[in-house]
Amino acid sequence: MKATGIVREIDNVGRLVLPKELRTSINLDHVEIFTEDDKIILKKYQPACIFCDNADDVIEYNGKKICRNCIEKLNSMIK
Repeated sequence: MKATGIVREIDNVGRLVLPKELRTSINLDHVEIFTEDDKIILKKYQPACIFCDNADDVIEYNGKKICRNCIEKLNSMIK
């Protein structure tokens, strides 16, 4: 994990603002929120395959995310 040196206050309604420079540097528009012990982890949201929920090696086709493994399975069904 890389330290950014950025500290932000949480406002009275629970909001936290992520600096624009940080959001644009990693093209961030949606985040997933995880917890681990006393940590809150924000991770860039990347939708998973519509068939198997795998988030690795996913491509988008007609607005749907499909992993290469499922594409190969679909191709073998067609043959």
